Amino acid sequence: MRDYWEEPEVVHKKINSKKIIISVVVSILVIAFIVITALYITNVDFRSWIDVQIFRKEVSQDSVATIELEENQTTNVYAFNKYIGILNKNKLYVYGSTGSQETSLDIQINNPVFDSENRFLIVGESGGQKIYLIEDKEIAWESEIEGNITQVYVNKNGYVAVIMSDTSYKSVIQVFNPEGEALFKKFLSSTIAVDVSISNDNKYLAIAEVDTSGTVIQSNIRIIIIEKARTDPEDSEEKNYKSEQNKLLVNITYQKDNRIVCMYTDTINIIENDQETVVFDNQNKKITAQSVELDNYFATIQEESSGIFSANSVINIVDSQSRNTKNYTVDTSVKEMYTKGDIIALNLGTEVEFINTGGWLVKRYIASQEVTNVKVSDSIAGIIYRDKVEIINL
Repeated sequence: MRDYWEEPEVVHKKINSKKIIISVVVSILVIAFIVITALYITNVDFRSWIDVQIFRKEVSQDSVATIELEENQTTNVYAFNKYIGILNKNKLYVYGSTGSQETSLDIQINNPVFDSENRFLIVGESGGQKIYLIEDKEIAWESEIEGNITQVYVNKNGYVAVIMSDTSYKSVIQVFNPEGEALFKKFLSSTIAVDVSISNDNKYLAIAEVDTSGTVIQSNIRIIIIEKARTDPEDSEEKNYKSEQNKLLVNITYQKDNRIVCMYTDTINIIENDQETVVFDNQNKKITAQSVELDNYFATIQEESSGIFSANSVINIVDSQSRNTKNYTVDTSVKEMYTKGDIIALNLGTEVEFINTGGWLVKRYIASQEVTNVKVSDSIAGIIYRDKVEIINL
């Protein structure tokens, strides 16, 4: 009976105040992070303040590394990989992100044409015969070709295509492998090659051709099987896509999954699954610039009136696979657009804004004078003046 009437012992559970405090603090931080992220995405003024004050995305002219140029020297500047290259008096001087010279290469070229992709830089003598492929900071190979070089191209794996003109043909395209072996030539007797691109798997060469000999302009894109062209160039054509008459083709590029993005003066088309489709039409839009030289995207700049004497520029960044569009707006006219890889550079006069294909600001450069020329790669940019090159790390 005693056990029955005896009151049970009350156990007082000890509260772990430390765990409660930690849980509260973590919850507050998570909520604060969500709120800040939402504000950053939706509020332009807040995003601008965070970019400048927290992320330090704004740099001024007096705070960047500089490469001094000799007065009155003729220089050719190009940004590639993580370097700035300056070609002067048959020497290519290669500078790193801090502005220090890392190496110099003997390049017997005076009037260059450049192209770069990944760690490769191709340099050709415009109107001449010499070409050099540079891999990282070394000359991989050099060659002298027959014909007068008008354009050079390199893909991310080091395959090279050179467009030439000669007395017998309007255009000749010669393709080289990464070791410098000449694979084949393609001769065009009635059309002019305005651009070329090699697929990421190195299997196909696309040639953008324009025929202006008739009463109307005829553009077409010819697809060549590279392996087949090595043994039989005349029977190596897989497809030939003819555009509508009077459409002027300007630029083409192979992107992911052998998708070809084609830039005309009035539309941007995509060739996929053996079909060419219009994905962006310039009609009834004030398009001031456009580019397909991006990784799996293309970009256009559309100017929109924001007042009687003012205009905004809307940069449309379109995913070439999903066709989804991201927008980035600046409250002024864009003088020039430069693109490479994942980077879009917008010259606004005394400012240059570098954005990525996600539509986010990467870096804003503010100058005390008008910017006239910019060279850009995925990770570095050069702001070119008469007496210096200023380096922007992206």
